[in-house]
Amino acid sequence: MEAHRLRIGELSRRTGVSRELLRAWERRYGVLRPERTEGGLRLYSADDERRVRRMQVEMAGGISAAEAARVVAGGEPEPRPETGNALESARERLTRTLEDMDAEGAHAALDAALTAFMVDTVLSGVVLPFLRDLGWRWERGEVSVAQEHFASNLIRSRLLGLARGWERGEGRRALLACASGEQHDLALIAFGLALRSRGWRIAFLGADTPAASVAEAAERLAPELVVITAVSASAFRSEARDLEELAARHEVAIAGPGATRAVAGKLGCALIDGDPVAAAAEL
Repeated sequence: MEAHRLRIGELSRRTGVSRELLRAWERRYGVLRPERTEGGLRLYSADDERRVRRMQVEMAGGISAAEAARVVAGGEPEPRPETGNALESARERLTRTLEDMDAEGAHAALDAALTAFMVDTVLSGVVLPFLRDLGWRWERGEVSVAQEHFASNLIRSRLLGLARGWERGEGRRALLACASGEQHDLALIAFGLALRSRGWRIAFLGADTPAASVAEAAERLAPELVVITAVSASAFRSEARDLEELAARHEVAIAGPGATRAVAGKLGCALIDGDPVAAAAEL
């Protein structure tokens, strides 16, 4: 693929807008202006991607697609204080449907959010705040095990759907894994999606990955960055020697509630702290 030229599937994955909707915006409003190869294949530019993201911002403010397209075409400024309210409404809708274990309603809530906002915004403004709140409420006994599992598994399936194909491309490669015994992988998936939207390729090992297995994958794939997450610092300490050896051979960072500056310093790793989307942006 040529530099800065995307097929529609990749543009859809990066922006979170369905192929069908992208085609409609192209056909009806001229928002997308693809080049065609000799074989008739449409290739979309970085400017096309920026216009799609601008459409999302404008529509999040409550205007129609046609009005948003006129704004995008005219290059008008985009002050949208209403965006915060729209994100809050999206979180409330997702929370309500998942508490009721209403899969259809939850999928519809996520569909609506992903249509209105770019993926990064949905992750940082809807999904991750919901997951943090879910964890706190579960600890306080306000959410049952069944509700927590239902919500986590539904969100995981949607995020992994967005992640399809994230290993392809020509950008830098990140190898992502949860530490041995660690099952919580949703924030790591979100981090991978945020990296992918910035051009990284993602190799995802997922939950409960021993350090020796991460090292094996790193030797095979030669990633520019290895990220390992854990909720508890003990997960890092239990494999400290293997992680130190891994960090001596590769660029390694630790993340998650168990990752502290002290632990990272002892292992010879970098520390990734805070919101996964913001952390990806800094990289």
